[in-house]
Amino acid sequence: MSTMNSSELKTVGKSGQISLGKGFAGKTLRLQRQEDGSILLTPVAVIPESQLWTLQEPHRSAIERGMTWAAENPPAETDLDELLASRGRHPEVKRSRGSK
Repeated sequence: MSTMNSSELKTVGKSGQISLGKGFAGKTLRLQRQEDGSILLTPVAVIPESQLWTLQEPHRSAIERGMTWAAENPPAETDLDELLASRGRHPEVKRSRGSK
């Protein structure tokens, strides 16, 4: 991973805004005001609370194992009749409610 250090001068407009450029368009940034008056902007990813469980064990490891398995096992079409036969089941013929 390369480290990029650059410095630019930006002027805060009358509305209190600055433009960071199109590279930051749509990104969420954390703004930290330092004691010396400087400001640090850090790009962040926000995770909804309802999805935090995916980052906690044992769920995180299970998801990682599943993703590894999926990467190693490409999808293939399944013959449903063969699958049911291998399980000892026979497909049932469903009839609509008025048929005899």
